[in-house]
Amino acid sequence: RMPIDALFLHAAARELRPKLLSSRVDKIQQPERDVLLLSLRGPEGPGKLLISAGSGTARMHFTTGGRENPAEPPMFCMLLRKHLSGARILSLEQPDFERMYLLRFACLDELGMASEKTLAVEMLGRNANIILVDGEGRILDCLRKVDAEQSPRRQLLPGLYYELPPKPEKPGAFQVSREEFLRLYDQAEPTKAGDRWLVEAFGGLSPLLARELLCRTAGSSDEALNRVDAGKLYDSLAALREQEGFQPVFLKNGEKPFDLYCFPLQQYGSALEQERWDGFSRLLDAYYTEREKLERQNQRSQTLVKLVKNRRDRASRKLNLRLEERSATAKRETWRQYGDLIKANIYRMQRGAGSLTADNFYDPEGGQVSIPLDVKLSPQQNAARYYKLYTKAKNAEKVLSGQIEEAQAELDYLESVLEELQRASGERDLAEIRQELVSEGYLREQGGKKKKQSSVQPLRYRASNGAAILVGRSNLQNDWLTTRYADKRCFWLHVQKTHGAHVILQCEEEDPKALEEAALLAAWHSKGRESSNVPVDYARVKNVKKPAGAKPGMVIYTDYRTIYVTPAKEAVEALEKF
Repeated sequence: RMPIDALFLHAAARELRPKLLSSRVDKIQQPERDVLLLSLRGPEGPGKLLISAGSGTARMHFTTGGRENPAEPPMFCMLLRKHLSGARILSLEQPDFERMYLLRFACLDELGMASEKTLAVEMLGRNANIILVDGEGRILDCLRKVDAEQSPRRQLLPGLYYELPPKPEKPGAFQVSREEFLRLYDQAEPTKAGDRWLVEAFGGLSPLLARELLCRTAGSSDEALNRVDAGKLYDSLAALREQEGFQPVFLKNGEKPFDLYCFPLQQYGSALEQERWDGFSRLLDAYYTEREKLERQNQRSQTLVKLVKNRRDRASRKLNLRLEERSATAKRETWRQYGDLIKANIYRMQRGAGSLTADNFYDPEGGQVSIPLDVKLSPQQNAARYYKLYTKAKNAEKVLSGQIEEAQAELDYLESVLEELQRASGERDLAEIRQELVSEGYLREQGGKKKKQSSVQPLRYRASNGAAILVGRSNLQNDWLTTRYADKRCFWLHVQKTHGAHVILQCEEEDPKALEEAALLAAWHSKGRESSNVPVDYARVKNVKKPAGAKPGMVIYTDYRTIYVTPAKEAVEALEKF
């Protein structure tokens, strides 16, 4: 996705100009490598202008959030302070309808003479940059220097004349005439995807805007060119070009930020929630704050996922090793029989023989068997050796069976934690999972002090009959919900033979509709979310028991029935949460 396209910047600039013009630069900070903060004093009061040249996060807007500054300001920041401190903003331009701004300043030079400086903010994806240019058009410095080896076509180095980014060798979407548009349409491959053709044929169009134009023209964002009326497509483009008012929108997928744009989008239909905002700066500030928070959460989540996967893989190797060792003990009966056959034929044997061929009285068909012997041992010692192997294997089988059971339980538990991490929707869920791993000895308590465990708060839904449906969000919550909180007469639900949440339907009467809704939630909050006809077992809570010493979330249950449901997001969202 590329929400910060030329049209978005054009719309945002309309909001920025009145606030920027005549404002003076009070303070300049560079809290991060790609981020500048300009503290401004203007007609509308003080404000902080954030300028980012990060790959995928390039933008410019006012912000209310603070950021921690490094102990020593970077060299680029020091240079900006030298040239722009106290400067007054003269204009904000968007040249050639490109993804960039030019901020022009009135300031004083080293001799105290009036001069102009320009801050070029290029928001060009991976090539995003911030360049300071003097009144003669020469580069004073830039955030990212580009030499001839990096780009033979355009260098960005102190002392060189600044040139705007090269224009694409195609007409601009917001300058193209109707005749030129129709001519290019006629020359295009008829079966080519319409949005792809728009992006490749015209400059200034992001993939998102191309899909929106197609959707507004043909009713779908993935139509081929031969299914789109070229005249209507141009009219949709012209309508955007002539649009005066813009309405910033924040698109969310559930609670997660998904996208943003300068007007409501039709291409997503009802799949995403679109919140209308009253300002571009407020929208950008909120969107990237949420995104950064989600990225930090994902980083913490990935750290836990990596830890649990490593433990899971170790448990799997341990289990396979124990299974192999136990399979080796399967020959113990053969060794006992060898000992018996040697004793029965000891009168025929001579010391130093390498094998014994004898009638096998354990074989129903009365065949013969060849028994390997140790030439260094006597017949009696060979028999004793096989009896010893038998006894050792018999004892090992008992020990290994217990170890296999423990290894399998640990493997199942770690798989359930991985499933929890996939369902985690926020910091609180991750904190509970981390606490669970600490309590099970997989993690050390941070800071060396034991933290107070947060209160368990399962998800709460309302069934169609008014009964509450409670959904555990971690193994610790599952334990608390099933063994401590739920009434013994209520219903407990869980997806059959796979990992997922414990679900409690708080009603004593067996209501088929309510049970189906609870089963739907159990399937949705499980590893079977993407499957169809998911089997969900349900039983009275009194028939669900936690074995002594079992891992969190592990239970056994009896007297149950099974419901088959196909989980769907729309059906889950239709249930009332409280």
